[in-house]
Amino acid sequence: MKQKGILLVNLGTPEKAEKAAVKAFLKKFLGDRRVIKLSPILWKPILHGIILNVRPKKSAALYQQIADPIHGFPLLRYTKAQKEHLQALLPETSVAMGMSYSQPSITDSLDQLLAAGVNDLTIVPMYPQYSGTTVGAVFDEVMRYFIGKDHLVDLHFIRSYPKQPSYIQYFVDKIKAHLAQNKVDAIVFSYHGLPVNYVKAGDTYPEECKQTTQKIMEQLGDVPYFQTYQSKFGPGEWLTPATDATLKQLPKQGFKNILIVAPGFVVDCLETLEELEQENKNFFLQAGGQSFTYIPPFNDDLAFAKLVCELLE
Repeated sequence: MKQKGILLVNLGTPEKAEKAAVKAFLKKFLGDRRVIKLSPILWKPILHGIILNVRPKKSAALYQQIADPIHGFPLLRYTKAQKEHLQALLPETSVAMGMSYSQPSITDSLDQLLAAGVNDLTIVPMYPQYSGTTVGAVFDEVMRYFIGKDHLVDLHFIRSYPKQPSYIQYFVDKIKAHLAQNKVDAIVFSYHGLPVNYVKAGDTYPEECKQTTQKIMEQLGDVPYFQTYQSKFGPGEWLTPATDATLKQLPKQGFKNILIVAPGFVVDCLETLEELEQENKNFFLQAGGQSFTYIPPFNDDLAFAKLVCELLE
């Protein structure tokens, strides 16, 4: 008899907004060869000698800005909420959540699911667009878990869902509601960035981001829009145009009232709440912009759990 299980997977977050906790998180995250593809001989001295000695203090201060004193960091809180929503929608299915670089780990969550008797398991990464740095890393971790094990299960893996109708409709509805009540000169779609050489090696991420943007815009009509990439890390060439550079230029081009959306994120995190809604908003306003409105992703909205149910079908 089939005992079904679902594992929702997200990136992870530091345990606390403190230097030591952020350092431990970054060490695991930036130590993943899926994320940083430089030779370890070159990368490890940079990571351990420079980055982990400089970045954690700055990042901890940023995490303090988005941490809730009761509920903690939004990425973890909202991922938990989606797990609970999904469990309520599918009471006969065992639902767990795992984090690639923090607790609860993917390994611990798989242990939990198999201990509950799950023998038909679906992995659902919380990344609508595929990238080897995110979805690929989840796939690797799940495969490593089962290597050498005598007990295997029927395994299903949701690769991506950049054009899933209910996913597209969610953002369309939110954008239309704002457009109906507010003056908007342009919409900016900001996605997490990626090194260009990853794309040259075969990563389909930018193409899937483009698919999402186009599907949303098909329902919005003749509204000016821009697709950009944020969160550049390191000196290498990354996907362009960059979100920050674009926002600094838009007011000079006459786009002074913008709506910004980050459809590559299922839940809010440091990159949306601090980088977009604070840092990049300031760039835009200082450059002469007048209004900057950020449309949040699903967060704890039941709509994402319903979307997952559709993906399972």
